[in-house]
Amino acid sequence: MIDVGLMIEGQQGVTWPRWQRIALAVEEAGYAGLYRSDHFTDPEGPHLDALELWTSLTWAAANTARISLGPVVAPVSFRDPRIAVWQAAAIHALAPGRLRLGLGAGWNEREHDEWGFDLLGIDDRFQRFTEALEIATRLARTVGPVSYSGKFYTLKDAEIVPNPISQGMLPIVVGGNGPRRTLPLAARYADEWNGVYIDHDTFRARNQLLDDLLREEGRQPAEVRRTLMTRIIFGRDEHQLAERLAGENADELRAAGQIVGTAAEIPDQLRAWEAAGVQGIMLQWVDDLDDILGITALGRVAAGGI
Repeated sequence: MIDVGLMIEGQQGVTWPRWQRIALAVEEAGYAGLYRSDHFTDPEGPHLDALELWTSLTWAAANTARISLGPVVAPVSFRDPRIAVWQAAAIHALAPGRLRLGLGAGWNEREHDEWGFDLLGIDDRFQRFTEALEIATRLARTVGPVSYSGKFYTLKDAEIVPNPISQGMLPIVVGGNGPRRTLPLAARYADEWNGVYIDHDTFRARNQLLDDLLREEGRQPAEVRRTLMTRIIFGRDEHQLAERLAGENADELRAAGQIVGTAAEIPDQLRAWEAAGVQGIMLQWVDDLDDILGITALGRVAAGGI
């Protein structure tokens, strides 16, 4: 049965009151999880309220009891993975079994330019990401000191105490669709692969490729959970749905892998993703962040999976 979570873009006007209302609504409505992006700003447009990732997840972990939480995904281009794993370990201890540590290579040029972080060229960017995943998995899964010497990161007898493994597995999520770079890294390091904004056929193809890559790594396909992040356009009635579509073609959006409809139209679309191999779906809510009634109505449709 597919798990259904809500995903929020934390840089698109998220304030503390909004985040708190959303987190409590997600817990109450029956979603499996609440996830969020990690950006300073969008690639273009005005700067909006942006709530910092780890503080927001700490509040959500302390004020909910059931839902999974995590970044989709935290870029190692400005999140030093040595610190990110330590932060994740603290939340993992606060809410054992509920945090999923999503990591990515980084991509948003604007935020890196504005804040003075070096995004790097594509080859160095993925070399840095590879090293980040190596040390993240070692720190999260090794009891005792960890040493590592790479081009971008160094550890010498570093140790997180208590080690995260004492509270059970802290899953590491690798997000992205790239068959040459991202999926091989997911096969080597991830507990969960998160596809992003792709259609059903592409997801199936990437899913099969990941199976093959896992076997090459000496791992079994069942060791890596398969999830998807895609946009939701939800209307409590046909009128609201039409307003939120704003002229976009619903059938074309569905064909591209997005979820579009009223409550009656959502379940079949979720079942189609489950048939494609998706075990958990994160619905990216980019409409009115203050529409708690809408978030709640959508959650009740998806409560407990479909």
